[in-house]
Amino acid sequence: MAEGLRERKKRQTRQYISDVATGLFLERGFDAVTVAEIAEAADVSVNTVYNYFPAKEDLFLDRSKGVVDRLARWVRGREKGESAAAAVLRELRDELTAVSPRLGLMEGYDRFMRVIHEAPALRSRLWAIGQEVLDNLEAALREETGAAPDDPLPTLIAGQVNWVHQTVMAAIGREMMAGRNPDEVSREVLVLLDEMEELLSEKVLKYAVRAPE
Repeated sequence: MAEGLRERKKRQTRQYISDVATGLFLERGFDAVTVAEIAEAADVSVNTVYNYFPAKEDLFLDRSKGVVDRLARWVRGREKGESAAAAVLRELRDELTAVSPRLGLMEGYDRFMRVIHEAPALRSRLWAIGQEVLDNLEAALREETGAAPDDPLPTLIAGQVNWVHQTVMAAIGREMMAGRNPDEVSREVLVLLDEMEELLSEKVLKYAVRAPE
């Protein structure tokens, strides 16, 4: 369905407020900027800001929606004959090889991570996002395998697969904060990914294989 004028204007307003807020946070730090200052800089009311962003943290982590279902989406989109873990490993390798900004492999990501590192509220929100990623992955594994509610395997497999993703993201964030070149970081993390795959058991690597039709 085509996006209507009203919906487009709302989306553009939301994006503009977020961009203004992000610029202020990067310049002065998360805790030093108030919602009132953001509203003034964006030329909107404080109520308008809160209509689009229920919490101040949402202004900085507004693109998290694409992250919380990332692993679940990759698992559901796995190829015929491919397991859940194999799909995630493949997607991560593709993103790393492409030096994808979606993984933080871009100039300026160090500034973004530094704002989070210096703000306890953002670190707490990032942890909560990580839990959502894990919960969504477990739910996808249960749906895809038809596992019973009391079956512990989806929980255990989700933990292993999520560990790979978390370790990759943490390594990228750490190296980018150190001022490293994105191309170099991507090459090093690809090696790390190979080492992590070797640590995964066959049970993990062969779980939830999509049957050929």
